[in-house]
Amino acid sequence: MRSQARAVVIGGGVGGASILYWLARLGWTDTVLVERARVTSGSTFHSAGLVGQLRGSLSLTRMMMNSVDLYRALKVEVGLETGWHEVGSLRLASSQERMEELTRQAAWAKTFGLPLELISAQEAQRMFPPMTADGVLGAAFLPTDGYIDPSQLTFALIEGARRRGAEVCEDTRVVGIQVKDGRVQTVITEKGEIATELVVNAGGMFAPEIGRMVGVNVPLIPFAHEYLITRPSGLPLGMPTMRDPSLLVYYRPESGGLVMGGYERNPAPWALDGIPQDFNGRLLEPDWDRFEPLMSNAIVRTPSLKDAEVVRLVNGPEAFTPDNEFILGPTDVRGFWVAAGFCAHGLAGAGGMGRLVAEWIIDGRPGLDAWEMDSRRFGRAYASRDYTLARTYEVYSTYYDVKYPGHERTAGRPLRVSPVYSRLTELGAAFGEKSGWERVNWFEPNGTRGDQALRPHGWAGRLWSPAIGVEHNACRESAAMFDFTSFAKIEVRGGGAADFLETLADNRVARAVGTLTYTQMLNEAGGIECDFTITRLGERRFRVITGTAFGMHDLSWIRDHAPADGSVEVEDVTSAYTCVGLWGPQARSILEALTPADVSNSAFPFMAAREIAVGTVPCLALRVTYVGELGWELYCPSEFGLRLWDTIREAGHGRGLVPGGYKAVDSLRLEKGYRVWGADITPDVDPYQAGLGFCVKLEKGDFIGRSALLQRRESPADPKLACLVLDEPRSVVLGSEPVRIEGNVVGRVTSGGFGYTVGQSIAYAYVPSSCAVGTPVEVDIFGRWVGGRVSKEPIYDPTGSRVRS
Repeated sequence: MRSQARAVVIGGGVGGASILYWLARLGWTDTVLVERARVTSGSTFHSAGLVGQLRGSLSLTRMMMNSVDLYRALKVEVGLETGWHEVGSLRLASSQERMEELTRQAAWAKTFGLPLELISAQEAQRMFPPMTADGVLGAAFLPTDGYIDPSQLTFALIEGARRRGAEVCEDTRVVGIQVKDGRVQTVITEKGEIATELVVNAGGMFAPEIGRMVGVNVPLIPFAHEYLITRPSGLPLGMPTMRDPSLLVYYRPESGGLVMGGYERNPAPWALDGIPQDFNGRLLEPDWDRFEPLMSNAIVRTPSLKDAEVVRLVNGPEAFTPDNEFILGPTDVRGFWVAAGFCAHGLAGAGGMGRLVAEWIIDGRPGLDAWEMDSRRFGRAYASRDYTLARTYEVYSTYYDVKYPGHERTAGRPLRVSPVYSRLTELGAAFGEKSGWERVNWFEPNGTRGDQALRPHGWAGRLWSPAIGVEHNACRESAAMFDFTSFAKIEVRGGGAADFLETLADNRVARAVGTLTYTQMLNEAGGIECDFTITRLGERRFRVITGTAFGMHDLSWIRDHAPADGSVEVEDVTSAYTCVGLWGPQARSILEALTPADVSNSAFPFMAAREIAVGTVPCLALRVTYVGELGWELYCPSEFGLRLWDTIREAGHGRGLVPGGYKAVDSLRLEKGYRVWGADITPDVDPYQAGLGFCVKLEKGDFIGRSALLQRRESPADPKLACLVLDEPRSVVLGSEPVRIEGNVVGRVTSGGFGYTVGQSIAYAYVPSSCAVGTPVEVDIFGRWVGGRVSKEPIYDPTGSRVRS
């Protein structure tokens, strides 16, 4: 075993093997993989091996597609069998909502270049003879999907890495990891030490144990996952894999027989108090009682299974995460990375995941937008095993449920609540949840004054209320107030804070004290990593305000670039402050009634910050907006939060003040063309593409991404973000719909909704930069192409006079 390595991968499952392979393939050959027992002896060896590519996001789908590309070529490269069978996959629809789901997925597939086709139940039965078509409305067939042998794949990846110089050490248990000054230094094993500056925790279900060695929480829970194998009975070897999500089951061919498993409603978490030290290459005892409901469901779809001879019921632990996505990337301990929590689709993603992580390590950024998989997305709440278990249990038990866009999960709630929560409840709030925070979607009583005729068609109208329009219109016509306490708040302090922030932001942020700046922070390629406001509170003190879901990401980005000399301190102060937003034409008159401060436009202009008293509450007032109206974000210490809300609401009586929720905010921001990070803007696009070039101050001096932007300024990248207005107001997009121009698919929708003031269905999408305002477009909404046009933006108040009034 080497005593020194450029990188050490801990864990010899398919994930660790793939990372080792890709590191070596990309030039990092001085690497070591250490495995506590034998390669594949954790969860990999008992995986069912299904490989499906189409997922709910671009990055996940690309990652799965990259896996298939590797699986096709690996056998030839290393001369070993991988067990890859490109037989295609079937997904059945046994209800109208399932058929709608497949229709939506077929539209997504067009934007990825995947050859998914919708077929009849009879066609599906011809492809998969054991099934009955009873109750099946249709199916989706993707010919490039398949299944793979997990152990053969792992051995082939290991061989590819070894040939390039990597080392694999089996029966080498890690007993400690030495960290010095916040950075990984040494991996300590039972067979000796390896000096290294980079460790990848690919420990699978053992990843939490490894993470604890350096104080990093890896929130996952092993669940006992079961599938059966039947004796060969002459079934066609080339049958596709098949999923019947309504019955919670999946199938794949196996040597003339079948593999059948599923995701039961009453899953069994395992080893909550720790995995036994000797649990290597082992399975759990079969649990036929728990498997019986899945067996009954499977017989409904494949009646011959009732009389089939079952060779074995496999019961093995698989690691699941609280949001059913991979846990990948760096952590707060420098040089310590995580690649775990594969949620039973590790074989589908392993090849692409290894490439993603290896590129991320070597290049300093992932080749795909990886935030939904980023290890840092989980907050402190997930240090609680009970909370992690509740969320993960829900993920497993609803694995095959139809997930409507905007659907709300219920497990572990309420957890984080604002000081205003009790009052919001009294007012009839319909709560959603984000990053553990309870947040108002809308207030039910407002719906009595709304217009049911505006309900969007189809799925867009499922998680909807007429209250949204009432709250939207109040903000435009009188005033609305919002609880924005969940906004993430980050303070950057110290003698070096101003210069430090200038090296990260594309806009000039070290302005006069009391000034706000809207800015982005970019990666070296010019892609947008963060999008937020920065307020200068003092010569040595700044406050970043960002979205609830992006707080952990943005905090990590800033901390990762902070100097180590103590000149800059970065602190998350989210929980310290309540925020109430007040906007609308009457906002100033309401605030004037509550404060002796001069809040006139001349004394308190747009993008300014002032310390004021609101009634008896001390507040930091920020003259800023995300809804396109005159108003303020009012921040106060949390203990004053309820008093602040009540004070503003009482002053709004007689002035048309209405409490509002985040669904109205989304509609308001669409009319103004305000972007959402992670949807409209991502690390893969630059400010010029996103229509945010006005923020870029190239002349201010150097900042991360400036060199890339200098090149882009001369030759702008394609495509560009454009505002689309659809011809049918009640045909509302949900995101990811294909966009077609002159018969060709040119992009996909990033976000959209209905604008209640303009009375139009609005969508944003990246289209060729040659598309001028007025260009006709079509958007595929559940299999129907809806016409529209590229619109000038913003649609509402294009001069910005209302926010500056």
